[in-house]
Amino acid sequence: MKETLAITRALSDPARIRTLLVVGENDLCVCQIIEMLGLAPSTVSKHLQILSQAGLVITRKEGRWVHVRLPRCDEASPAVCGALAWLRASLEGDQQAEADTRQLAQLLCIPREEISRRQIERMRSCCR
Repeated sequence: MKETLAITRALSDPARIRTLLVVGENDLCVCQIIEMLGLAPSTVSKHLQILSQAGLVITRKEGRWVHVRLPRCDEASPAVCGALAWLRASLEGDQQAEADTRQLAQLLCIPREEISRRQIERMRSCCR
């Protein structure tokens, strides 16, 4: 029951659902997810922590970059695989999901260094 509760809790927030949908088959840098959602880095970090604790995402560090991906079914429990499959099927054709997919396609054309630089500049400008 503990795993089911963690999964349902993780799926109870629109930003976390959007994160799962955009990660999809991708291996995204956290900076790309931050840009995609338009949320503060600390907020995205907390969302990713909840998703990770539920087993819905896997993170790995590569130098200064943190990457996020969905687990393969051979890496996850049947409950996690079932939840991810249900989520994809349930939101197929959803307007927000489709808009996010289009935005992600544009973001993937921008080097992550550029995305990160923009985010740092935004943080500096709002703190002045």
